[in-house]
Amino acid sequence: MAEKETRLLMLVDDEPAQCRLVSAIAGRAGWRTIFARDAETAIAMLGTQDGMMLDAILLDQWVPGSDASTLIAELKSRRPALPVLLMTAIGSTDSAIEAMRAGASDYIIKPVAAERLIAALSLAAEHAKDFGELQPLTEKISQSLAFDEIVGAAPALRTALAIAAKAARSKAPVFIQGEAGVGKEVVADAVHAASPRARAPFLKVNCAAIAPNLLESVLFGHEKNAFTGAFDRRVGILQQADGGTVFLDEIDHLPSETQIRLVRLLTEGEIQPLGSAHSYRIDVRLITACNRSLSAKLADGSFREDLFYRINVVQLLIPPLRERTVDIPALARHFLGRMATQPGLRSLGITEEALALLRSYDWPGNVRQLQSALFRAAVLCERDALTPDEFPQIAAAVGRRTDVVSNHNEGIGVALYEQDGNMRPLEEIEADVIRLAIGHYRGRMTEVARRLGIGRSTLYRKLADLGIESSAA
Repeated sequence: MAEKETRLLMLVDDEPAQCRLVSAIAGRAGWRTIFARDAETAIAMLGTQDGMMLDAILLDQWVPGSDASTLIAELKSRRPALPVLLMTAIGSTDSAIEAMRAGASDYIIKPVAAERLIAALSLAAEHAKDFGELQPLTEKISQSLAFDEIVGAAPALRTALAIAAKAARSKAPVFIQGEAGVGKEVVADAVHAASPRARAPFLKVNCAAIAPNLLESVLFGHEKNAFTGAFDRRVGILQQADGGTVFLDEIDHLPSETQIRLVRLLTEGEIQPLGSAHSYRIDVRLITACNRSLSAKLADGSFREDLFYRINVVQLLIPPLRERTVDIPALARHFLGRMATQPGLRSLGITEEALALLRSYDWPGNVRQLQSALFRAAVLCERDALTPDEFPQIAAAVGRRTDVVSNHNEGIGVALYEQDGNMRPLEEIEADVIRLAIGHYRGRMTEVARRLGIGRSTLYRKLADLGIESSAA
């Protein structure tokens, strides 16, 4: 097996205890940390040998020698492609917006949670090549959606959601497969919310964000002195969620011993904390997810077949965004609407040219990356609607900018939105639909009326009211 790549992090902070904590957490995920106590030192270190090899910078909001936004702007001016993350004790969107405008990639609320920090660092390193788009904002703009609120009309997505909605009413384990960023957690939220367990706990664990030697304790708990460092008894996530649901993301990272324990839970309904002489019966529903097919791991034996068959009672396949670009306009307006409710942001439209540009990109980070790109654009936009100018990295990736031909209505034939991103009047849309129908059915007015679900007399009255001549249409 290839040795895990070591990445380099610069931590800008003058609190020794926090430096030790962050360094230990980052080290668990394969990061080496160098330290700068103040803004001046941080800027100077960019020119050192280590500074030239940095993969990310993490700085405290109250860094000595400068305010955070000024330092972020300075760091980004010197190293534009280098991800900069902010630690803040203030959980408001205002602080996030100020940091994002200065060039920050993400922000983390103190006290720092190990799982959140590891995930943020991993995403920063992974997506640094993705044209500097903003990292996921689920921590900042979180809102569970019911099945009928999930945006998307693509047949593959609607099929998956229909299966999920039906399965939600049962106790059956659900396995969600799809690329990173497609919305697996959103679907898991909807399954729990639509289930009889909706009022019970719903706890989530990212199996890849926790060290393998700690994951078993996190899930199943441990007794005092069960292992070195176990100074107190800990109740595991599964027992905490008794009567509710547990979502295990990236389940392909489960160690073998943990897989055996999960099989016992799914077959006997029992768990045994580490170091305990007793087992506990619990009633918990498992929703699991994975970014890729488990066939390779099943073939080489690194993932147990008996566990796979038990978690895969209901399988949902969530398609990547590049396979449902027809949903991008609706997703964009949905995200912009949610962002407009955040302090410091305002309601924005989006032009047809911008939507065409977004549909031209293949979105390797899927819906999560689209949300991030829209958030960055909304923060920086000074107009009333987003244009291709607000997406320079994406325009560079697809090799075109404002000359992108609008394809938002491709295959539809009726424009629903004005060029400024606002919806057209209903009367205009209705007139276009009638013209389209008359042309499609070659002036056969009986067929036009039947297909539109109206009577012939109603159709002719609408033609007169809207000023449409059937021959001209």
